[in-house]
Amino acid sequence: MTVAPRWEPSERWVRGRRGDLTIVDSRRAILVWDSPTPVPRYAFPEADVRTDLLRAAGERFDLVIGDGTGPGGARYIALPWTAAEHWYEEEEEIFVHPRDPHKRVDAIPSSRHVTVEIGGVTVADTRTPVLVFETGLPTRYYIPRADVRLELFEPTDLRTGCPYKGTAGYMSLREPGDAPPNIVWSYAEPLPAVGPVQGHLAFYNEAVDLTVDGERLERPVTHFSRSLGH
Repeated sequence: MTVAPRWEPSERWVRGRRGDLTIVDSRRAILVWDSPTPVPRYAFPEADVRTDLLRAAGERFDLVIGDGTGPGGARYIALPWTAAEHWYEEEEEIFVHPRDPHKRVDAIPSSRHVTVEIGGVTVADTRTPVLVFETGLPTRYYIPRADVRLELFEPTDLRTGCPYKGTAGYMSLREPGDAPPNIVWSYAEPLPAVGPVQGHLAFYNEAVDLTVDGERLERPVTHFSRSLGH
């Protein structure tokens, strides 16, 4: 059984560019949620997309809303993120996937006392964390580098992108024991919305022991738990 996608209009001016070529330029984009994909993607009126360039490059795209069912009866097509090298909403470049208007990310400086233990060893202790509250995820505690025992960790080559926070770099324990790799991350150049996390490190709640104001937190179970082995 085919389930119709859920969609809603976006008022943002969206453009996708590959090199010097504009693949899509639209002020009539819609956001589409395709089950079971948990994040949205953009779809555009066919007239706003250079389908000739996409076909020439061998790119595939999907007709997500057909004749008579889209806004104004238009044919809307969805593009893979790889169809363009750079995507923009208005004049701001966006990364990984469109930001979900129903998802919120707040980075708030705090005075809570936070400690982090791995294998019974305290690796971080701070009274000036930044707490990141992100819809659908546990609270993340970002700790100033000065309050982390950095000598216990070493950088790795892993990099990941987040449309809300930016590009993250990772570190692993030098002597990991049972701890998973890439257990701590940071944003060297966070996006403006989470600017307070710059210069701070965060640990996976799913794999460390966090104590906040004297209370040991339970380890949450998230979609990261399986890759962390927890």
